[in-house]
Amino acid sequence: MPKESSKLNRWSMARSIRSGRPLRWPDFRKKAGPPPSSSSPSSSNVDEIPPSISDDFEDNGEVAAGKAIFMVSDGTGWTVEHSVRVALGQFEYCLTNRRCPVNTHLFSGVQDMDKLMEIIKQARKEGALLLYTLADPLAAKAVEQSCKLWGVPSTDILRPTTEAIASHFGAAPSGIPRGAPGRKSPITEEFLRRNEAIAFTIKQDDGARPQNLNRAQIVLVGVSRTGKTPLSIYLAQKGYKVANVPIVIGLELPKTLFEIDQEKVFGLTINPVVLQSIRNARTRSLKLESLMRNNYSEMDHVRKELEYANGIFMQNPVWPVIDITGRAVEETAAIVVRMYHDRKQKCALPRISKQC
Repeated sequence: MPKESSKLNRWSMARSIRSGRPLRWPDFRKKAGPPPSSSSPSSSNVDEIPPSISDDFEDNGEVAAGKAIFMVSDGTGWTVEHSVRVALGQFEYCLTNRRCPVNTHLFSGVQDMDKLMEIIKQARKEGALLLYTLADPLAAKAVEQSCKLWGVPSTDILRPTTEAIASHFGAAPSGIPRGAPGRKSPITEEFLRRNEAIAFTIKQDDGARPQNLNRAQIVLVGVSRTGKTPLSIYLAQKGYKVANVPIVIGLELPKTLFEIDQEKVFGLTINPVVLQSIRNARTRSLKLESLMRNNYSEMDHVRKELEYANGIFMQNPVWPVIDITGRAVEETAAIVVRMYHDRKQKCALPRISKQC
């Protein structure tokens, strides 16, 4: 039985499924052998593992117990990782009480067939589920056949969508991974817009440069540790210029906040127990003794801060208030974007209530 990692606690298993964890492959180079079938889809000798492969499987001496899921991509791995994370969200009730612990591993940039075969062999050894996104149809077909041959449960996440789009367009996909040398990535207007949004958002973090709030498309307001910065950066990567303003007891909010278009301001709130837990973890991880000595993470102070913020939100009824408790950044961002466009375009889509 592999050793259980203390890092994979209830919270991280439910909300931050860790990917890319190095595999524990004790003595693999000496003990690994050929697959149980005489007809091997790969001619590589598993006793001699190239350095590029063995580097991915170094043992760090600590692996979380649970069902293994291998995620394989010939690109950055964002698509397969995000898809798995969303799917695992449907089993959060099971992950949090450890009835079905999971151990995920991400292998990105895999474009070598020998390396693909080594990953499949290791998936068989670990009893893992293999999920993959491979743009090259020949590579995807080879993985599918190899998994069937070696009894590895697998799913091609990319192919159904690619085939549906190909059928709809009446055109064949290129089969070239994103970022590959043979694939051109022209600098588009959207690319420049995202870069500009990210640069703007970084400069506007934590209440900096309040004179530029009028230039922001979205303004986030909330007490410390309500996820303003990660949400801002995530939205900026989507092309939105975002500013965030902290609410601090005894510190007046900038006047410019109330002079700009109030329909682009969003309030963030959170459950006090969760906020206290986040602040405690923050002070411990950074060893901020000054914060530990004051009332930064004490429940009374946490409740006072949230009540103070709620008072400000009530004084500004135009601001939607989003409760981020138990929500991933992506979920909160989806709500903000939906409401932003709903207000901007006055579209006829179903509205989201003010208190989300």
